[in-house]
Amino acid sequence: MTGSGATVDPAGNAGTPGGAGKPGTRRATPAWARKSTLVLLITVLALAAFGSTTQTWMTATLDPNQVGQAGAAQSVIQVQGSKAATTVTALALVALAGGLAAAIAGRIARWVITAIIVLASAGVVTAAAIVLADPLAAAQGTIAGATGISGSQAHVELTPFPALAVVAGCLLALAALLILPASRHWKTRTKYDAPGAAGTAAAAGPVDEIDSWDRLSRGEDPT
Repeated sequence: MTGSGATVDPAGNAGTPGGAGKPGTRRATPAWARKSTLVLLITVLALAAFGSTTQTWMTATLDPNQVGQAGAAQSVIQVQGSKAATTVTALALVALAGGLAAAIAGRIARWVITAIIVLASAGVVTAAAIVLADPLAAAQGTIAGATGISGSQAHVELTPFPALAVVAGCLLALAALLILPASRHWKTRTKYDAPGAAGTAAAAGPVDEIDSWDRLSRGEDPT
């Protein structure tokens, strides 16, 4: 004879009351949506774009007959990415800062940060693509600085690093777009992320420095 609160299946096994899973069970955050994973991904991609500019993007071989004796010592010139596409360095740093800021930003701020990272990524891709499309024009500044002659003709060979910057920029934009759906799984910490639950969360457990400031702003005594 079984109790009134239990259920019995045809095989005679007693079940738990209600026959369902535990109420209020919280789903685990998907691996791709974890804050640490996404911030690390954005950081790595931004550093990859930045790091590519510290390497040689192209090698220009000058015509000795055109540059003369003054440029004979500089017949082969290596052009660094930071000189071939100066904006890539700055935009990569902007994206890096945005990725780190997204980890502590509120819901509205994350939209703004996502837009900034996407725009910075588009700038990285555009600048690197221009170098790939016309490497000689991108190398003219370095050639003129080395030889003192502007508008020189040269044979330019590209390295893989401009293409790496393009790939890193594209992946960086995609990673930034993941911030919006992923942030739904991130634990909220302030009343700005969850206005209706901020007071309940503060009263339910110990408070940290951020929660203390939030309660003070509402006129409450966190002690």
